[in-house]
Parts: sequence; C-alpha cells; structure tokens
Amino acid sequence: MTTVSDGPLRVLCIVGARPNFMKIAPLMRVFRSMPERVTAMLVHTGQHYDEAMKDAFFRQLKIPEPDIDLGVGSGTHAQQTAEIMRRFEPVVDEAAPGAVLVVGDVNSTIACALVASKKGIPVIHVEAGLRSWDRKMPEEINRVLTDQISDLLFTTEPDGAANLQREGVATERVHFVGNVMIDTLLANRERAVPAETSLAAIADFDGDVSSFGLLTMHRPSNVDDPVVLRRLVETLTDLSQRLPLIFPIHPRTRARIIDAGLDQVLANSRITLTEPLGYLELLGLMSKARLVLTDSGGLQEETTALGIPCITLRENTERPITVDRGTNTIVGTDPAKIRACFDDAMDTGGKSGRIPELWDGKAAQRIAEVLVTWAGDRARVA
Repeated sequence: MTTVSDGPLRVLCIVGARPNFMKIAPLMRVFRSMPERVTAMLVHTGQHYDEAMKDAFFRQLKIPEPDIDLGVGSGTHAQQTAEIMRRFEPVVDEAAPGAVLVVGDVNSTIACALVASKKGIPVIHVEAGLRSWDRKMPEEINRVLTDQISDLLFTTEPDGAANLQREGVATERVHFVGNVMIDTLLANRERAVPAETSLAAIADFDGDVSSFGLLTMHRPSNVDDPVVLRRLVETLTDLSQRLPLIFPIHPRTRARIIDAGLDQVLANSRITLTEPLGYLELLGLMSKARLVLTDSGGLQEETTALGIPCITLRENTERPITVDRGTNTIVGTDPAKIRACFDDAMDTGGKSGRIPELWDGKAAQRIAEVLVTWAGDRARVA
C-alpha cells in the first residue's frame, strides 16, 4: 500500500543498464543535496552485468554505490523482467517507499514499475512519452506500459506530452522538464577524456586524430539478422576508406560479427574496434568526431547537444526532436541512403541544428521541485 509521511519523501531510484547510469546521476546528485525533503535509495538491478563497466560509469559519473544490488544478470526479456520483479518485491516490502522512480525504457524500468504499481506505490517515470511507433522494439513496449501505470511522468521534449495525451494519460500527471541525459553531458563535458588521449591508446588506429568518425551498433534488428549485419558492415567498411571509424563494440555485436564470418571484412577496413568505453572516453571522442553513425537512442540526443552530425542506422526514432531540431538524420540500413548522408556530412559539414528547449542542464532540479510539491500535496490530502 502507498506510504505517505510527514518526513522526507522516501524514493527508490532504479537503474539497470548502461543507458540508465547517465540519467540517474544528476537525479541522485540533486536528491542528496536536499535530504530534509527527499531520501533517495539507489537500487541497481544488475541487468547490465558487466561489473567492470558498471564500476567505471559509477566512478566517472560520481554516482553513489547502490544501496541494493539485485544481481539479476542476463536472460531473455521474459526471464530478466520476471527475475527483476521477483527480487525487487521484497526490497519494496522492506523499504516501504513513498515512490519508486524509474528512468528510460529497459527491462528494469517496466519490471520495477509493475511491482510498485501492483503494491499501490506511486511510480515516477523519467523520460516518459517517447515513441518510435514500432512495437517490434522491446523498448517501445516498455515505454508504453510504464507510462500507463506511472503517477508522475517527466518528458524530455514537447512531443512527449502529445503522445501521452493521445494515449489517455491525464495532463496533470505530465511535466515537461528537459533532458537529464543532457544534464550529465553538460556537467561532464569539461571532464571528458580528450580524443587525442583515447586515440593514442588505440594501437591500431591509423587515422588523423583531427578527422575520424565514431560508430556504435548494438540493436538486435541490426546485428541479429546476418543479412542486415553483412549489408551494414560492408557499407561501413566502404565509408571507412574515406573517414576512419572508431567502433567501441558491444560483446554481443562482436559475437554476431564473428558468427556471420564478417570479422575478416572488418580486419581489411579502416574501422578500428575497441572494447566498450567509459562515459568520459566516449564523450571525448564524440565531441571531436566529424560525424557519428549509430543505432543508439542516447547518442542521437548527445550529438544534437554537441552539434555533431548523427547518422542513425534505424528506420525510426523515439526521439524525433533530434531530427526536427537537431543534427540527426534517419537512414535505416539502405546502403544508398547511408552513403548519401555520409557524403553530405563529409562535403558540407552535415546537418546543422539547435539545442532543444530546456536542454540546459537543469532537468534534474526541475524534477526534484515537482516531486517535492507533489509529495507535499499528497501529505496534505492524507
């Protein structure tokens, strides 16, 4: 049942996978600056099970060590979601929080939101209202369902409120606050590892430190289908002859490339593979790249904030503001479209954009202010 008290609002803040880390960092910082109003406990589900990478992100982003680590690990979507729910329920029972705060759209997001909602505990969703309109994406299912059971929904762009209204979410539950990902970017831009430092540490990089592209690719739609993967790898190999590409490769993507027999294709390219990078290393490279090729949602936002041309290797995006106002272009996996966009970026400098409204580094503060007012209103009613 819902817990309402006269003391600080007790909030369980959930992280589970790498994209969550950048979103939770500014929230934990703001919450811990106001202990008389908010008591925040950090729960790491362990959905992202690379302990070394988790530790690097927590250290670099100055995220406090989790109060609780559920240690769930890998599995299918159903297995992972169910195991998170099973392990999170007793945590909720013991902590008796006034609210559960989830970020983004990973399995941990929907799993913990479901547990809280079924127990009558308010759910707060940060990064609500984003839609790709592609129900084949597991993340889209997580977004839609989490928004439907959330009590407070914080959006990153104006379209988010329109999407939620269309789906019947009451407008008084929705608050446009800006983008916590950009809070993290702006707070850490001066701390980023210089691109020159990172490139110097990559033994087989043979390009110019002033002229390179950044590549990331991990989505199942791109890497699980051998035909699509081959088409992308061969196209990117061709592009790398004009601009060397740095490719921090996800272990799963590396395995799929080897399974498809494409490792030799990459070996003969100017694509340099690296292990996954920490946030500050990736931010430094992204800031100096001539362009970014990616299927990541977060990088679409970060490149828009940095003014770096972004070529998105997907058929759609849940972040349309990066296309409408930012530096992002959606090209899918069509080699002709990828080449045309790449050539334009190389020849003209690429798409120019502007930073969207409220992407100013203060989103977490706005969220905290709304949350405190909301908690006060609930306490008075109770």
